[in-house]
Amino acid sequence: MKKIFLYTKSTFHVSNIVLILTYLYPGSILGWLLYGDLKKQPQLTSDFLLFSSNHVYAFLALSFLGLLSYYKNKAKILFIYLFFISIFLEICHIFIPHRSFQYQDIFGNFLGVFFIFIFFLLYQFLKSNK
Repeated sequence: MKKIFLYTKSTFHVSNIVLILTYLYPGSILGWLLYGDLKKQPQLTSDFLLFSSNHVYAFLALSFLGLLSYYKNKAKILFIYLFFISIFLEICHIFIPHRSFQYQDIFGNFLGVFFIFIFFLLYQFLKSNK
């Protein structure tokens, strides 16, 4: 069982690094890999009203991996980190060439973390009422 959590932590840390690198790269690495075009961003689904769907999915996945890795002892610190980085990385787009700050993206980042945070709070609440 401990090996599973070791792999989960490793996956979380690698995913975190990959997310940061793709976020800070001046262009779309995924667009270059898929389409051969650094300016084209792949879109998984249509954006929601005020949220970028790609950003919601990315931060949902990262937050879920983080929660699986640190739910017992460092979950509060994890969520503080995830909320901070979800905002900080998008603000960095103001200064990165060929990238742009967008409110839809920052709301998507925040929403992805928020969903997992609410799930965690509900789990803690249900667990404490048993």
